[in-house]
Order: sequence, then structure tokens, then C-alpha cells
Amino acid sequence: MDLLGRVALVTGASRGIGRAIAIRLARLGTAVAVNYSSNIDAANEVVNTIESNGGKALLALGDVSDPKQVNSIIESVMEKWGTLDILVNNAGITRDGLLIRMKEEDWDRVVDISLKGVFNCTKAVSRIMMKKRWGRIINISSIAGVAGNIGQTNYAAAKAGVIGFSKSVAKELASRNILVNVIAPGFIDTDMTDALPEEVRKSLLSNIPLGRYGDPEDVASLAAFLASEYSSYITGQVINIDGGMVM
Repeated sequence: MDLLGRVALVTGASRGIGRAIAIRLARLGTAVAVNYSSNIDAANEVVNTIESNGGKALLALGDVSDPKQVNSIIESVMEKWGTLDILVNNAGITRDGLLIRMKEEDWDRVVDISLKGVFNCTKAVSRIMMKKRWGRIINISSIAGVAGNIGQTNYAAAKAGVIGFSKSVAKELASRNILVNVIAPGFIDTDMTDALPEEVRKSLLSNIPLGRYGDPEDVASLAAFLASEYSSYITGQVINIDGGMVM
């Protein structure tokens, strides 16, 4: 499987799942725009990793919740490489808390990044892909968006919204050979899960039939498949990658 000559934008690519996807796509021959919003050191590390292995990468600063910044990101990609084939909407944040204690600003910020950001980026790249009559849009949701999760009403609502959004866009863009699919990770070993108390980690682990947390590389492998020609008859689907937690 190779993606030689393709150009991708991966949002939230400075760490965790986004980082793994960006590096995997680059390894397969894709030129990758590495989007980040604040941690330039981490984003630079991703770019350096890609380039040191012979790949092509571009730093792409921008807050995906702001359509003006999204348009600036797309312009920089087009200026450098002249096209955009693959969009991975990975950027997302958490501001956990029980509903009765949740601040309005915590609700708004999570929805703005995790859902509105997907809208902004997808709308911006769709025009480019429609002209090419080829495209791959891969949206990272979450098991929380499929099954819900205590203390994550904002995050679960945003990620469930990503699923409904993706299914609708998949129907709108299918005639132009643009595939839109969703990956719903379960508990993946990232900074987010590292912050959980040990007793919570053990409790979560007991609900995973495969008996382990996922690795960002597990998600990257699926994203690479969905970005490739091997997925050419798959669109509008939600694929759980959760060790069997939600069946």
C-alpha cells in the first residue's frame, strides 16, 4: 500500500493519534501538512521526524474552530503543493465534568474544536476535491460518541455530531468520488489516557475484551487504509477501533 504523490492535511497532528497518522501517511509517500494550534515544539518534532525519513511535511499553524484560520491553512498547503487529496479531521479537546457542574464555556470550546472544526475543514477542502473528482476525508470520532460516557456530555455530543455530519457529507460527495468515513477509537494510550488515575485505568481495562489499551499506531493503520485505493468502495461508515469494548 502506498500513497505516493498524495497530499494530506492532518489536524491536531502534533501529538497522539494525529502525530501517528501524519507520520504513517508520510511513510507511505504522502506530503503532509502538520496542523497544530499551540505546541510548536511538538509539531516541529513531527515535521523533523517525517523529513529525516525522506518525507515531505509542512507546519500548519491554526485553530480549526476559526474558519479564517482554516482557510489560511488550506491556502498554505495549496501554495506549497498545489493540491489536497486527503483530510484527516483529528483535532479535538476534552473539558470533562458532570453535566450539572459543566461550565458553558467548557461545552462551547469542546464543540467548537471537535465538531465545528470538522465542519470548517471539510467545507474548505471539499471544493478542491470536487474539482479533482477524488478525495478521502477521515474524521476521528470516539467510542464516547457511539455509546456515551459519564462526565463527557460535551465531548460525546461533539463526537456523535461528527458521525451524523460525516454520514450526510458522504452522501453529498459520493458522486464526485470523495469518500467520507469515521474512525471511533476507544481507549488509546495517549496523553489524555495517561492523565487518568490508575484505578480508573484498571477499571476501563476490565471492559476491553482484548485486555489492553490501543496504540496510536493501531488508529494510524486504519487511517492509512481508508486513505488508500483499498478503501475505494467504502464510504459513510463508522469503524470502531476499541479492542471489542463496544460491539
